[in-house]
Amino acid sequence: MSEEKTSKINLNRNDMPKQTPEMRRHNFKEVALGYTEELAVKEGSRCLQCKKPRCVSGCPVEIDIPGFISFVVKGDFAGGIKRLKEKNCLPAVCGRVCPQESQCESKCILQSKGGEIAIGRIERFLADWEASQGHIDIPPKVKPTGKKVAVVGSGPAGITVAGDLILLGHEVTIFEALHKAGGVLTYGIPEFRLPKAIVAREVEYVKKLGVKVITDYVVGKTRSIDELLQEYDAIFIGTGAGLPWFMNIPGENLNGVYSANEYLTRMNLMQGYRFPMSSTPVKKHSRVAVVGGGNVAMDSARTALRRGTEEVRIIYRRSHAELPARLEESENAEEEGVIFNMLTLPVRYIGDENGWLKEVECIKMELGEPDASGRRRPIEVPNSNFRIPMDAAICAVGNSPNPLVPSTTPGLETTRHGTLVADPETGKTTRDLVWAGGDIVTGAATVILAMGAGRKAARSIQEFLLK
Repeated sequence: MSEEKTSKINLNRNDMPKQTPEMRRHNFKEVALGYTEELAVKEGSRCLQCKKPRCVSGCPVEIDIPGFISFVVKGDFAGGIKRLKEKNCLPAVCGRVCPQESQCESKCILQSKGGEIAIGRIERFLADWEASQGHIDIPPKVKPTGKKVAVVGSGPAGITVAGDLILLGHEVTIFEALHKAGGVLTYGIPEFRLPKAIVAREVEYVKKLGVKVITDYVVGKTRSIDELLQEYDAIFIGTGAGLPWFMNIPGENLNGVYSANEYLTRMNLMQGYRFPMSSTPVKKHSRVAVVGGGNVAMDSARTALRRGTEEVRIIYRRSHAELPARLEESENAEEEGVIFNMLTLPVRYIGDENGWLKEVECIKMELGEPDASGRRRPIEVPNSNFRIPMDAAICAVGNSPNPLVPSTTPGLETTRHGTLVADPETGKTTRDLVWAGGDIVTGAATVILAMGAGRKAARSIQEFLLK
């Protein structure tokens, strides 16, 4: 692109209105308020409508991004959401929590000038606009094939597979272990980042397409994969990565030491943040340490802050530059008052006489050469131990898949990390008639990558079913 052409282009993204830090740290309402119609059109008008759009290549579910934006610019929001949902059955979710900055937006031709289009914000606007109309169009289904598919898990991968296959004429049933559908969208992501009403709305859309959703159904206990195969022609496993990791340091069994999974599940799925209006109590702590630097750590820290915690600290062994969390999330956390202890590693939890956490012993770190992740390796600084008074610690250092389904399914091969072995292009596992995708294959990753895996698996299942 010539300098003359770029000089005429508006490189300034339109900011999305949001609650002030002072307000939002005291409530669980959504932080970002979304674009108005005027802002959405204004932002969409910045799009160059490239003949060979790079942004589409950065989208795991292959959304026609210039296509839906062109409808927005014309004020045809109904056309925009229709084009968007040709590839994405969860636009309200993706518009809120997907890392567009490292996917579609990173490929925008304006990215080199720092002026990439706010694709995710426009996507969110369209989804919210459709919901505000009180009517959601249901695309036509083809003639029933008579084939039946079981989907294990109702997270992003499972919902995508189900949504794709139901439109192809197959009978699809989702089996969900918990009492509400949505997977990590429901139990993992806080209300202020992804309201549960929006997740429920997206799940309801898939139901309206004809997908049957059965909750409180633990595949591996209620029925095994082998038993389901007696009734279904194909099975997709999308049970995520819900097994929390700990650091295996002294004191992890003290009261007040949580996994992020437990803490966020109690707060989100079980609505602990509404106690006593909800029936799930969550102890209110004065000082909370959150160990880790990813989005889950930010979610945990910001949740604790909203519970009235006086002091919340992120403890992370690398520097700000290496934080794996989205920049937007870490910035929001800092604005709200979360304290960041960088280049710091917990080495011991210290309890009081009643078995409750009272201090976290840490050691200072420095950065060495890059490791396998490409980030500089943290190295302990000798004799730099110090203690921080804390009455709760939330461990957010990662997750792996629950071993229940693999352990009850002969011939379903796993890696040494506990993830399922599956073809990355088709989702086929080592068991006939069984596909898998999302975090159970990749380990903990993003919503949109799980959806992309679900789409690939749906194509492969379709090909198999039509043989």
